[in-house]
Amino acid sequence: MFSGIVEETARVVAIEKELDNVHLTLTCSFVGELKIDQSVSHNGVCLTVVRLTDNTYTVTAMRETLERSNLAMLREGDAVNVERSMMMNGRLDGHIVQGHVDQTAECVSVEDQKGSYVFRFHYTSSPEMVRRGYVTVDKGSVTVNGVSLTVCRPTDNEFEVCIIPYTFENTNFHDIHVGSVVNLEFDIIGKYLSRMVPYFK
Repeated sequence: MFSGIVEETARVVAIEKELDNVHLTLTCSFVGELKIDQSVSHNGVCLTVVRLTDNTYTVTAMRETLERSNLAMLREGDAVNVERSMMMNGRLDGHIVQGHVDQTAECVSVEDQKGSYVFRFHYTSSPEMVRRGYVTVDKGSVTVNGVSLTVCRPTDNEFEVCIIPYTFENTNFHDIHVGSVVNLEFDIIGKYLSRMVPYFK
């Protein structure tokens, strides 16, 4: 479980394909603190550390993960938002994030508001997806590339998020432009409520 508060961006240093799996090797400042089997969020995707060296670690993404996320689009040198799993003895600064990406979205606009930025994203929606809780609500929570954010001006299949300078500079939001594909995880509480509603009619 994660909070959506990105620790830093890791850099992809190698990509290895093995059958339908992809092994991603990355480097970041906390490599020396990682252990095999530890969970780390990568652009919002929970992946398990499977290999370590002095300055790199490797995680594996399987077909389901690659199909639902933007990890298959990564290239060597790309910056990836990373967060280690949440410690239960601290404050929850973001919101409850599972690291289970629901789908991707496309950036359709970026507005510079003299320091801060407003990003608008479009995602595929349908009545069935809404019933499963794949929906955004005004002032609700959403995870974009692993970043816990507040939803603004949602429609049936679009929403905006406001990014302060610190988040812009310390996550890969500074690499997101019109046409960029990002990972979405909708609020788990909303998903549970959506699934339970039919039983209370």
